Parts: sequence; C-alpha cells; structure tokens
Amino acid sequence: MSSPAVTAEDLTVVYGDKAALDGLNLSIAPGVIHAILGPNGAGKTTFIRVATTLLTPTSGSIHVLGRNVVTDAAAVRDLIGVAGQYATIDEVLTGEENLLLTGTLYGLPANERRARAGDLLSRFDLTDAARRPARTYSGGMRRRLDLAASLMGNPEVLFLDEPTTGLDVRTRNALWEEVRAIADRGVTVVLTTQYLEEADALASRISIIDTGRVVAEGTPQELKSTVGEEILSLQPADERALSDLADAVGGEVRGQHVRVATAKDGINSILATALGVGPLASVTTSTASLDDVFLSYTGHAPEEEALPEPTKRRRRRSS
Repeated sequence: MSSPAVTAEDLTVVYGDKAALDGLNLSIAPGVIHAILGPNGAGKTTFIRVATTLLTPTSGSIHVLGRNVVTDAAAVRDLIGVAGQYATIDEVLTGEENLLLTGTLYGLPANERRARAGDLLSRFDLTDAARRPARTYSGGMRRRLDLAASLMGNPEVLFLDEPTTGLDVRTRNALWEEVRAIADRGVTVVLTTQYLEEADALASRISIIDTGRVVAEGTPQELKSTVGEEILSLQPADERALSDLADAVGGEVRGQHVRVATAKDGINSILATALGVGPLASVTTSTASLDDVFLSYTGHAPEEEALPEPTKRRRRRSS
C-alpha cells in the first residue's frame, strides 16, 4: 500500500489554557479528497495551520509526504498548496500578475511561470479577466483566482480551508467540479468545510473532529451506516409532549419533531412506544444523512470555526 500523504500523531496545540488540538491522530491517503468536519472550535483550522507550517504544535508530530512540518518546513512548503476561507489575492494586481507573483515566490523560471499562469487562468475561466485588477472581480472570481494561485507550485497536497464559504450555490458547484478535477490529476486534497453536503458530494473519506480529537472516520456511507438504517421524524399532536416523547424513544428534539435513528425492524417498536406517550400528528422516515452522523458524534450543528490568534506562529516564506 502507498504511504499516507498526511499523518498526525498525538498532535496537540494549546492556546493559553485551551487545547485546540488534543492528541489528534489522523492518516490521509494519497490521491483522495479527505474532508475534515467539526463544530465551532473543534480544531479544523488549527490543524490546517500546523499542516501547512504556519503554526508550531505544542507536542506531537505531523508529516506531509514523509516530511516533518516542523523540522523540514521548507521542503513541505515546496510540496503543498493552500487556499483559505477568504481569498488572499492582491487586489491592486491583475489576475495574471497575482499568479505570476505566486510563481515567483515558488521560484519558478519566467517561462514556466507564464505558461502555468496562462493554463490556470484558462482552467478557471479567468482568461478574459486576466488583465483586470483583482479588485474588480466578483467574490466567486476571487475565490477561483485564489484556488488557481494555490496550484501555481504544482502541489502534491492541496489544503482547502472552507474554500466555498459565502459563495452562492452556482459558484460553489463550479468550484466543486474544479476540486474533483484536481483530485483526478492525482493531487491529495485535504478539505475542511462547514457544509455537510459539500463533504458528502466531494470526499471519499471523512474525519469528524470534536474538542481537538477525531471522534469518527470513514467513507460517507460507512459513517451514515453507524447512525442507523432509518431516521424517524415524529411530531406529537401536543407540542408540550416533545420532551417526554424524546425521552421515551431515545431521540432528539428538532423543532416541532423528535428524530430517532433505528434499524428497519425497529420502526414498529418505536412507534408503539411513541403512541404510548400520546397521539402523533405526523410520522416520516428517511435515510441517515451526514447531518445525523454529525449530531450523533458531536451533539453540535456544524458552523464556521473562529479561533483566537495563537501566541506563537510560524510565518510562511518561500523556499
């Protein structure tokens, strides 16, 4: 079997008296899209910062393609690309100039810089806007340019930290297609996202982290199967019975309904228990989603992470 593209062992990062990562262990296979999900403050962005040499861990280790990100940071930076939650382009420069500058920072020869910039502008449908200042770009165009810049160094591992945050559905779907195409070329894509449907649509493997540790991992289907074959949504005729109904069937109150996961052969038993509490206004069934998995393992709804600035950071520089 191929060696992992990214491995983290007992990775810990402490901010003051808070552990953003608390002995995290993670292995990411090469050439796949691996999504990392987690509630607010779970450690998603901290993991990306450590993996991309921007932050020194308190303890533990992380390797990218066999290189230690702390002791061999320059070599790691040669192998990776990074696109964050917000486009980090220079708005004064044109789209083409942004890519050429990035190529210069990667140390690419002039001819290679121009050829690669032209190819990426075409691939991301930015050729017509190449000579325009980036400040005139729409949000979606800026995000595409940022992703193109992350590929200027021809990375073997691409880290995407919530790259579609704030984009409309059409632009998000277009970016999804680009991410799939990048992975099809053999690039390992490590994706953090607040959108469960994004992870479901893109990732071949998902890690859910909470309080700085991996709490569940598997393919999307494997994770869904751990919750149950069916999700029952029960609405009591009297909304005052919601809490009693949830306690009786071991479910969770969601709005005016109680949701409970079960195997198919357990539906009748749950319905009988529910009717023992009182009459039901409605009963619906559905298959488990990543939303059900997320709530099952974390007890939280997914939301964008916002961590305080660390007291110590490694500044990224070109090698």
